[in-house]
Amino acid sequence: MCEGELANAKFSDKLRWSLPWLARYPFWRLQRTLRSVTENESQITHVIFLVANHFEPGMGPQAVARMENWSRLARDTGDAIRDHDSTPFRHTNFYPAEQYDKAVLKMLAELQADGYGEVEIHFHHGVDAPDTADNTRRALIEFRDILAHEHKCLSREENDETPRYGFVHGNWALANSSGGRFCGVDSEMQILKDTGCYADFTLPSVPYQSQVPRMNAIYECGYPLNAAVPHRSGRSVSVGRSPQLPLIFTGPLVFNWKRRLHGLPVPRVDDGALQQNYPLDLDRFKRWRGAGISVHGRPEWVFVKLYSHGFFMWDQDIMIGEQLKRFMREVLELADRTGKFKIHFASAREAYNMVMAAVDGAKGDPHAYRDYRLTQIMKGKPNAITSKPDSELVIG
Repeated sequence: MCEGELANAKFSDKLRWSLPWLARYPFWRLQRTLRSVTENESQITHVIFLVANHFEPGMGPQAVARMENWSRLARDTGDAIRDHDSTPFRHTNFYPAEQYDKAVLKMLAELQADGYGEVEIHFHHGVDAPDTADNTRRALIEFRDILAHEHKCLSREENDETPRYGFVHGNWALANSSGGRFCGVDSEMQILKDTGCYADFTLPSVPYQSQVPRMNAIYECGYPLNAAVPHRSGRSVSVGRSPQLPLIFTGPLVFNWKRRLHGLPVPRVDDGALQQNYPLDLDRFKRWRGAGISVHGRPEWVFVKLYSHGFFMWDQDIMIGEQLKRFMREVLELADRTGKFKIHFASAREAYNMVMAAVDGAKGDPHAYRDYRLTQIMKGKPNAITSKPDSELVIG
């Protein structure tokens, strides 16, 4: 990946790239403040955590060794930290299509089968030269089918054999949103739709050029899917209105005003990154929850999409080790002490299912809708404990 090149971009470039969302931020903050006034504070909030892991262990023997260590960490943390539904904490592992390693995927599929994470698709392309639409489509279909048929990963809808997948774009350049770099395919969003993508989980991507003005939302692409950057705006997903897929599922993008330099407040962007240079504490949790990312009309279901890079070794403890355990214990204890919210750990697929259940008017505990639309290929039909048939949905 080329994130080193991105990180070394000039400050002036990063500032210029950030101006569109910075200009919109005050209006989003005002709208969020006004909306919170009308929300029912006596109603229990359900906070749904999902982690989009840009999962790149590499290839060959070294990758297998890394995967063995990751499996131990994932199982240990999942066993130690469970949500209010007794669901283990886990990541959604977006595996890079261009780095396929059969042995690593076999281990990752076993981890998924045991309930400690699910596998989706990550894709780097157009790095040395712009990619083509035909090559992008071919690569996605080939890798999708390997995951589905060889490893029984990904998911399906009832009565539809096409594998469905969530997506993260390598180097953030979704739908050619980095000025032609790291992609090159204007029609990428249409290709994602055609090949079975149900939602994209790339954003936010601050401070890079690929960050669009739309933020802190689950929304539809506002422009034709065959156009470049069709997700630069779009309607929020709402109760009662079936959305166009793939959804754009963003994580929190907010400011931390508590940082001080020489006694003066210096705001810091909080984009939900699980990295050592941004310690986990309850203030971060409150900011993420306060972003209010939800389906319009179902504000009590708040989605907190975090992200990590699984094999940035310096960050592993904070993304899935002891620091993460401590933080999640504090969050769960706060929930139990106040009684104002419940915590749910979800995969990308489960979060999408909850969103679509909300669209259809479901309410109550989102845990009931983990398998509402999409079910894991390896699991077959929905588990009766974690989902309800349509006749039992709480609608209203």
